[in-house]
Amino acid sequence: MSRYLVFSLCLMAPLALATTNTAPANDRDLAYSLGASLGERLRQEVPGLQLDALVEGLRDAYQGQPLKLDQATMQTILQQHEEQANTAAEQANAAKLQAVETRFMANERARAGVHELPEGVLYTELKAGTGAQPQPHGKVQVRYVGRLPDGTVFDQNQQPQWFSLDSVIEGWQVALPHMKAGSSWRVVIPSAQAYGAEGAGDLIAPYTPLVFEIDLLAVGG
Repeated sequence: MSRYLVFSLCLMAPLALATTNTAPANDRDLAYSLGASLGERLRQEVPGLQLDALVEGLRDAYQGQPLKLDQATMQTILQQHEEQANTAAEQANAAKLQAVETRFMANERARAGVHELPEGVLYTELKAGTGAQPQPHGKVQVRYVGRLPDGTVFDQNQQPQWFSLDSVIEGWQVALPHMKAGSSWRVVIPSAQAYGAEGAGDLIAPYTPLVFEIDLLAVGG
């Protein structure tokens, strides 16, 4: 939602209350209530505003006085502020998601039987295999289940499926060449080796580590 729409809703809220509760005692109380409501929202959304300039702009626009800035300049300023605010919000959300991932990976790393491969990929051997190991650009036949950190299954294939290692996410390219045919591994892949900062649509959020249970059935050339 645009911040400017939020401001409009903020101004509308006291009016909505006035229709259901008693009317304001006087016009000054109404004006003060509108100002306080707008001020509270601005304090949260745009801290550090110069209040004198804010009041001046409000007064000039409300009274129909000539404005100190032309419309094109004000539109550019407001658009730049909107872009900066959106960037800051995205950065704050990314930092939060990265912190969640860091905690998850630390907990996984501390589990019994967990080993770490290059690029931070973790694995636990569920069943040992004795067959051949895949080549980095080879093919593998697998069954697998993919889960999000909360255990939600986002992908699975219980029928034997052939893949080229060139066509799968980097975490698989790291883990599978270390497996032997006939083995089963639980593999935890950091987001940097999966779908990273972009995620994968609505299915996988940005900075989401993935957990796979992989059965390596056969190895091809």
